[in-house]
Amino acid sequence: MRASRVLFDALRGSRVVYLAAIICVGLAALLSYAAPLMVRFAIDSVIGNEPVAGPTIIVDTIERIGGVENFRTNLWSVVLAIVTVTVVSGVFSFLQGRFAAGASESLAERLRNRLYDHMQNLSYDYHVHASTGDLVQRSTSDVETVRRFMAIQFVEVGRALFMVAAALPILFSVNARFALVSVGAIPVVFVFSLVFFRRIQRTFQMVDESDGRLSTVLQEGLTGVRVVRAFGRQRFEADRFDECSRLYRDLVYKLIRQMAAYWSISDLLCLAQIGVIVVYGTTLAVAGQITIGTLLLFVTAVTMLLFPIRQMGRILADMGRMSVALKRIGEILAVDVEQDDDTAVEPAIRGHVVFDNVSFAYAGREVLRDVSFEAPPGMTVALLGPTGSGKTTLVQLLSRLYDYDRGSIRVDGIELRTIRKRWMRRHVGFVLQEPFLFAKTIRENISLARSKSSETDVYRVAETAAVHDVIESFDRGYETPVGERGVTLSGGQKQRVAIARALLMKPPILIFDDSLSAVDTETDARIRKALSTARHGATTFIISHRLTTLAQADLILVLDEGRIVQSGTHETLLAETGMYSRLWNMQRKRHDEFEQELLAQGERT
Repeated sequence: MRASRVLFDALRGSRVVYLAAIICVGLAALLSYAAPLMVRFAIDSVIGNEPVAGPTIIVDTIERIGGVENFRTNLWSVVLAIVTVTVVSGVFSFLQGRFAAGASESLAERLRNRLYDHMQNLSYDYHVHASTGDLVQRSTSDVETVRRFMAIQFVEVGRALFMVAAALPILFSVNARFALVSVGAIPVVFVFSLVFFRRIQRTFQMVDESDGRLSTVLQEGLTGVRVVRAFGRQRFEADRFDECSRLYRDLVYKLIRQMAAYWSISDLLCLAQIGVIVVYGTTLAVAGQITIGTLLLFVTAVTMLLFPIRQMGRILADMGRMSVALKRIGEILAVDVEQDDDTAVEPAIRGHVVFDNVSFAYAGREVLRDVSFEAPPGMTVALLGPTGSGKTTLVQLLSRLYDYDRGSIRVDGIELRTIRKRWMRRHVGFVLQEPFLFAKTIRENISLARSKSSETDVYRVAETAAVHDVIESFDRGYETPVGERGVTLSGGQKQRVAIARALLMKPPILIFDDSLSAVDTETDARIRKALSTARHGATTFIISHRLTTLAQADLILVLDEGRIVQSGTHETLLAETGMYSRLWNMQRKRHDEFEQELLAQGERT
């Protein structure tokens, strides 16, 4: 999405306020030249004897209020007029700042909300490949860059334009030749600013990208701090962060050097222009071609004019930074969100699942090939196979995290592709091997899917997941905060809380993706026994490498390289020669050896 389009959409709702800010800055710019004109009038006509110069309306107004003699008698009135004009100009400047600040904050809020809402609706595959730190940086730092420009520099563009539009007619009407000499540096400063803007834009982009990489390293180091400590990789992670930090520092230094060069050269140009005005104007004044008041008017007006023109470099530089930020934001907004066909349906789902010759390829590699099976409502289907055999992919297809390439998946006789994705996911309870818990209380994490659940329901599913007694043992019980990503709980406790959360949904389809791997065998048996009576007839898919967990399933599917190589009950698969019986014998042998070792230790003690 183009940067201009992103900004235009974000301005929706703030355009009138920005228009008011521009009007205020225009009035403030116009009034800022009134004071120098009044000083010129006071020096040349009130104190001196020069005739009043200026537009006819101003001359007539002065005559109607008593003429120059009245001002000579009441010199304080000139001072009062200058002060009044300056105060009014200041009021408009204040209103301009207030309007711009309020509008920019609203703009940033809308942009942040739009980004977050858009990312929430992007596909699962996008988030698998995206860097979390970079997404955070685009949603915070880049949005702040846009807000800062729109709050400060956007109205400064209007100020510069109004200052030029007001100053040039005034100066040329007073003395065209002197005005031509006085504004000679303005085009030079503007062209220099434009060239500088084009050169520095690439540096801004490099700084932003480096900031994103730094955020990614920081996010990974903090979220994976336990792994870092477990493997003693603190020094490695510190060095990795230091490398990114030094690169970011060097790029910022480069940016600072470029900015310093710009300000130094633009200062030289501006001071040279003012020096030319003073020298040339003094020569004209000594020769009697201009008055002292006119000389002061030109010095003051051009000094006031050069500052916003000189600011164009910073404005253009910040505009370059903002355009880079908008481009990075637009890259996210340009990614298509998950969408359903207009004909997508929301049927009643009971959990009758049929896979018919389903195939799926990911990143050019076929992950599932001609997978077929049927699971009536209430059936428990176990999935077994080596890593990469396609077990997790199979259940991800069922929840429409991915869409299959060939074949057919039907749920209660309805083609899965025709069912609305969000509707389908609301009827699938998914428990992952590494469940994610939010930094909330245990009660809030369990009732995440059904926030209005009763206390009895929460207790019931916690007991089914064999975690109720554990929670009650905590000082604050169900109100215990679990910390970021559930860090205050053990792996097994997090898995059981996640199981309770899924059960509270009462979904017709339940998926356990190796979600009992972190609990001991006894607790595993307790949970399986409780689940058998608490699933409310849900069709259940269990992925596990622990065969005792799978043994009681109604149907066991053994996958290898994306194909179903064995299927049946525990008894039928044991009677066959294949992967299942081989793994069962291996695990039983290890279990027997472990028991013998425990008995031997008991006898020795």
